[in-house]
Amino acid sequence: MFDERSPIYQQIADGIKNDIVSGVLKEEEQVMSTNQYAAFYRINPATAAKGFQLLTEEGILYKKRGIGMFVSPDARDKLLQVRRERFFEEVVNPMVEEADRIGVPIAEVMKHIEKRGESRS
Repeated sequence: MFDERSPIYQQIADGIKNDIVSGVLKEEEQVMSTNQYAAFYRINPATAAKGFQLLTEEGILYKKRGIGMFVSPDARDKLLQVRRERFFEEVVNPMVEEADRIGVPIAEVMKHIEKRGESRS
């Protein structure tokens, strides 16, 4: 599951975020404990705890004392908003700039995107 591209705790946080965005984890649902996570993935519990800490600082997870960690009620909306903003910054804007550089009109780009959208339906 883990690779060398980023720290394991970051990959843990990203994996939980992906599960929330995709609906695998629902809002107010309990997540595995750091010890369960560490045992399941055979990692140091401190590393798992660091990933969970990151998510609590971002407001994605919250603690219920003595019970465990849960997905925040607005976690999915928060994550979708961040990803949508990042999508336009990292994907759409560079694509539009490249289209300008190589002389592809925006209307042609839109037509292509619409065609792709129709074929997915």
